[in-house]
Amino acid sequence: MDDVSATVMDLPRRDARDKLRGRTKYTNDRTSPDMLHAVLLRSNVPSGRIVRLDVSAALVCPGVLGIATGLDAPGNYGIGIADHPLFATDVIRYNGEPIAAIAAETEAEARAALAAIILEVEPLAPILTMAEALAPGARLLHEDWRSYDVLSEGGARAGNIAWEAKSVRGDVDAAFARDDVTIIESCFTVGRQSHVPFEPRVAIGSWEDGRAHIEASTQVPWTVRNVTGRVMQLPPGRVRVTVPPVGGAFGLKFDASIEPIAALLARLTGRKVMIENSRQEEMATCLCRENAEIAIRSALTADGEIVGREAVVLMDCGAYGGEQIFLTTMTSHTLGGSYRLGAVRLVSRAVYTNTPPNGAFRACNGVYNGFALERHTDEICAALDIDPLEFRKRNVLGNGDLGPTGQVFEGSVLRPMLERMEVLRATTGTVEEKADRRLYGRATTVGTWFIFVGPSAATINLNADGSATLVTSGVEIGSGTMMQSLPQIVAGQLGLRPEQVVVREADTDAAGLDAGVGGGRTTVSIGAASIDASAEVREKLLRTASEMLQTAPERLVLREGRVEIVDRPGSGISIPTVVAHAQATTGPISGTGSFTAKNTPAMSGCAMGHFIDALDIPVFVVHEAEVAVDADTGHVEVLAYRVVQDVGRALNRRAIMGQIQGGVVQGLGYALHEEITITDDGRIAQDSFETYRLPLAQDVVPVVADLYEGAPSMGPLGTKGAGEVPILAVGSAIACAVARAIGKPVSQLPLTPPRVLQLIHDREPAPVHPHIAVSWAANTLG
Repeated sequence: MDDVSATVMDLPRRDARDKLRGRTKYTNDRTSPDMLHAVLLRSNVPSGRIVRLDVSAALVCPGVLGIATGLDAPGNYGIGIADHPLFATDVIRYNGEPIAAIAAETEAEARAALAAIILEVEPLAPILTMAEALAPGARLLHEDWRSYDVLSEGGARAGNIAWEAKSVRGDVDAAFARDDVTIIESCFTVGRQSHVPFEPRVAIGSWEDGRAHIEASTQVPWTVRNVTGRVMQLPPGRVRVTVPPVGGAFGLKFDASIEPIAALLARLTGRKVMIENSRQEEMATCLCRENAEIAIRSALTADGEIVGREAVVLMDCGAYGGEQIFLTTMTSHTLGGSYRLGAVRLVSRAVYTNTPPNGAFRACNGVYNGFALERHTDEICAALDIDPLEFRKRNVLGNGDLGPTGQVFEGSVLRPMLERMEVLRATTGTVEEKADRRLYGRATTVGTWFIFVGPSAATINLNADGSATLVTSGVEIGSGTMMQSLPQIVAGQLGLRPEQVVVREADTDAAGLDAGVGGGRTTVSIGAASIDASAEVREKLLRTASEMLQTAPERLVLREGRVEIVDRPGSGISIPTVVAHAQATTGPISGTGSFTAKNTPAMSGCAMGHFIDALDIPVFVVHEAEVAVDADTGHVEVLAYRVVQDVGRALNRRAIMGQIQGGVVQGLGYALHEEITITDDGRIAQDSFETYRLPLAQDVVPVVADLYEGAPSMGPLGTKGAGEVPILAVGSAIACAVARAIGKPVSQLPLTPPRVLQLIHDREPAPVHPHIAVSWAANTLG
């Protein structure tokens, strides 16, 4: 059996039983009697200048041992731009922004002391929408934006535009000026989406031997380490981050926010300090998927060739650039990555507003860019009178086609996946009869995403009993990757059973640099580093066994816990015996490995302000939805849902199927239910489970899925990440199906019953965004 075959299996999650029985110890379960509890003083206005902040009275309140303010952490941090202070000092930029933190013996004492803080604020008129932020003469949210440290070069910036990324390939103006083309223009609007993992943000800080130690519910221990070092003015090596099991994340925990505050208070007080967001704080102030506006137009020949495309995407980053700076990159690869295009110009801008900061959420802006692109594609088909499925088959990317940044794609994947969807539909059958006099619609959509690779490291130690310990900075965020795919990969390489591979909790002191768990990267990046480490372990193991068996290493194989002679099953010696001999003679057997991006080339000058110029591992999906729309109530029921997903190679089909089902349900929430509104005073109105409409059990539809294997991938054993992409095309599939059911264009998500009724009765105004596309040709900063 080869290494790949030994790795593929439907392995159940080893942590499932403890999680179901409540035995798993999350961060907030790790309290101790000597621990202090911290709370935050948050602003109650969206915009203002701090005139006076006096914490002296609060310092003498019962139980209070320390108070931290911006004076204790004067530096800014961020991604791309260091524009984000840990605490507001002079200027308040969103409702709920931290101003001070109090550590006390109990949480009740800390909250009581909040009332003793004197805070005087001069309110400023807030800028709550991107239209207001981009209006001529608009007030600058960051008056000193030019002075910020720019941590990544290449992005254009101006005033309330925190960052602009763009792709330009070919002569776009000439493509749209041709006299043989039809030009189709579309505009779309999407709202915010809240992550709502069951476990809120929580961190425990301590000060040990002149170093900060943070236990945190985070996806990115190394980011927490580096940000904490920056704001506390410590070398990063004086910050240690460890991560217990994480109770869900979905991208919410891909930054650092309360973690440095816990460390700061621990240094001030000399005690261990816990800080935990309440559910209201979590939903009102933590990162949402951003609201956005998308304008897109295409130039097409009569036979449906796309000779030109351009788009402008405005992304509301809230008060600080944060992850939106990075996410502007994704626009090119999603709006330009599914179809064969001629000339391309794609622009993406992160815009400051006086609202809570936004951030990464499963498949990031690909979810709404995919919605816009596929609805635009259906509008093209309607204008040219071309069957939507045939148009997609004819125009999807194939082998040798160029992406928007000039990347050359390998392999033809999307067209055969569309054909597989036809087979899947024929096998399962459609369910139009279930509509039962309601309006029925069915739609098939495509999507392109990618696996974010980035650096990872792994160390494997062989133990005396023949088991292996895998040490990485990977985090178990609930997807099961650390409990399934990584043990499978290591076990397959070393001839062990997956249950013999113990994966250690992330610890930045014990494991090497890692870019974080997200972007579908864990199996790929940490898996590749683990294979690299396994190779060193394997070489040492076989070398020792060779001496013991007097057989050349190339004549030995690792199989079922033994070192055996090739073609002689049952021969040889057990791995524990070899390990014991090595420990007594040459030393313990261990190995280290590392992995980072391949850096797939893009054309020179095609990507400006991008953090990722080309896709090292593109991943594709085809989704199909059947819906019924009640014309009297506007309620949309999903009757059937089908998925064909590009997985490279499926190591654990059971795990992938679970990710697909969960991703589709989360996408249904975005498409149909989850709506966030901003109040006049800049608050998120839906800040609890009572006011935020998540999908419920009756909203869930069983998903029929087909895993498409064999597409090119640089991932270990041919794998691609499978956890992020299932949500990618849900919004587009639902929107296109609803549009066909009601016979009206859909240009906004979510499709709540009131909005659907407005569409049916022609009362939904078409989105008009003059601040996006006043002049297509000149609509870039530089």
